[in-house]
Amino acid sequence: MPEVPSLITLCIAAIKDAILDENGNLPYVYKLPSELFDLLLPNLPPLGLQNLQDAMPSVSSSDSWLSDNCLNPSRKRKRFENFDIAWKALYESRWSVVQQDESITDWQQTYWEKHLQNCLDATAETVSITLFDGFLGDVEIPDALLKYISYEGHVSRSRSYSKLAYHCERFGVYARCLRLQNVHCVADIGYLLRNSQLEHLKIHWLKSKEQVAGLCKLLAQNKETLASIEFVHCKLPANLVTAICESLHVKGFETDVIKSFSIKRSSFLDCSDFPLPLGLESLLIATSGLTSLLLSDIHMWWKTAKLVFDTLLEAESCLQVLDLSENIAGWLSHFKWRFPSCINTDRQINKSLKSLRLLNLRCNNLKRDDADCLKYAMVYMPNLEVLNLSENPLQDEGVRILVPYLVEKSKSDTPLAELHLENCELSCHGASQLLEVLAALNVPLRSLSIGENHLTSKFGTSLGRFLHSGIQTLDVKGIGLGLAGFSDAQTEITQDMSIVRINISGNGGGANSADFLSKVISQAPKLISVNASSNWIPIESLPAICSFLKAGKGKLEHLNLRQNPLCNKPDIASMLAEFQTNGKPNILLSPPVAALYDNDP
Repeated sequence: MPEVPSLITLCIAAIKDAILDENGNLPYVYKLPSELFDLLLPNLPPLGLQNLQDAMPSVSSSDSWLSDNCLNPSRKRKRFENFDIAWKALYESRWSVVQQDESITDWQQTYWEKHLQNCLDATAETVSITLFDGFLGDVEIPDALLKYISYEGHVSRSRSYSKLAYHCERFGVYARCLRLQNVHCVADIGYLLRNSQLEHLKIHWLKSKEQVAGLCKLLAQNKETLASIEFVHCKLPANLVTAICESLHVKGFETDVIKSFSIKRSSFLDCSDFPLPLGLESLLIATSGLTSLLLSDIHMWWKTAKLVFDTLLEAESCLQVLDLSENIAGWLSHFKWRFPSCINTDRQINKSLKSLRLLNLRCNNLKRDDADCLKYAMVYMPNLEVLNLSENPLQDEGVRILVPYLVEKSKSDTPLAELHLENCELSCHGASQLLEVLAALNVPLRSLSIGENHLTSKFGTSLGRFLHSGIQTLDVKGIGLGLAGFSDAQTEITQDMSIVRINISGNGGGANSADFLSKVISQAPKLISVNASSNWIPIESLPAICSFLKAGKGKLEHLNLRQNPLCNKPDIASMLAEFQTNGKPNILLSPPVAALYDNDP
């Protein structure tokens, strides 16, 4: 026999319907006794909760029913807190949040922003499939999304909020960060989002003049708040790039609103007459607050890269992050004639990028000659802390050319902290020489990545010695250490180290890699993260694994053992769980790869 609903349950159901129907009497709901009001909030669907919160009366009103003691300031604060708790619960139940994001301070804003993004994503799919040619706001929202904010069977749902326009007009005010597809960039997108105050905007697949025109209207009305804009997979000729940039600022006036400008995996249709779009050049000069510029994988012509750097230098930009990765080599060569003397020169540099902290030149096909030019270019970056040269065929000679810069930089007020040289075609001899130099620096590096270089097992001795240099983060994945390399490295570990994170994955060290880790953990009191995946660690190494987990209990936070035969042992997860404290370390396990690993002899 079904349970008979209580009177309170029936009352809440009736009030819930009235709230969803917005019948004009919502302020009187606040006259309910606290016991009933507090029971009501967690039972309301999102749209009902929103309607009720919108109708919250002001204590400053002269209406007598608003001045009731039930709405004194402390009581009102309590009800605001209850609303926030309800929004948090709704967010977590809808999107199955595994770990709470501590950065979220307004759950109501976060809920509707993500809901609106879901509606926009669904709209893009509908328009793409149906070849919709009407107004964007008329596209209907799928029932699967509508039921989240109301409940099935609510009579007014189909007639009042089934279209995108309603969701944009009602919830656009909560949008701070949105992702738009090209189909969204139509003439009426600015009108639909007229209530928004966007701070971060990501645009995908933009490619036509009409789409750019629609986007520019949206950018222009948000230029007072827009701090970050990113273009991904766009195909833009120079004149359209200019139109976009000009919509972000007023000519002749500096702006410090926009902080980050990014174009990724896109293409400029530049010609030799206009290698740098005029609007982009103007934006780089006018945006005094720009701290991050990413022009990555955009088929950039070498003259464009040169002009970008020259423009930033001429404007004495406050840029902190410059990413020109996955482009074309050759643009650095102009530094040789501009600054021909050696790096230790006393010649005064008139202009520089004093604020630049990170330079990413990954995958630019940089070779030996480019390295020779790079050391001159970096003179204009006196406070550089992070340098990424990964996936460039620099080889030993190219890295050797940069050694004088590294030595001098370590003597400066802001020494280099991170160096990335993954997959740079280094040899064991060249990498060993580099580590000797780095170990002798006045101020040691904080982080070094030299993975994916074929260094062989002979590199083990150099690796073990370098661990005593003060390095905190080290990535040596896939360098071919093998059994012998790990054994030699372990032999060199004779004292405590400063290592905090280490990645030794893909080295086929077998049992020796587990023994190496046992030695490292016993003499690395600050170690919190280890990646030992794909090392062919056998089941027989379980005692060694347990040993170093016991030694690291309470401090180790992350351990990756994926793709190792050890994972085949029955109940391996439960056996290792006893070494965890409050879920740490987070131990990652999975079946090993089927293919045998060819160990380096």
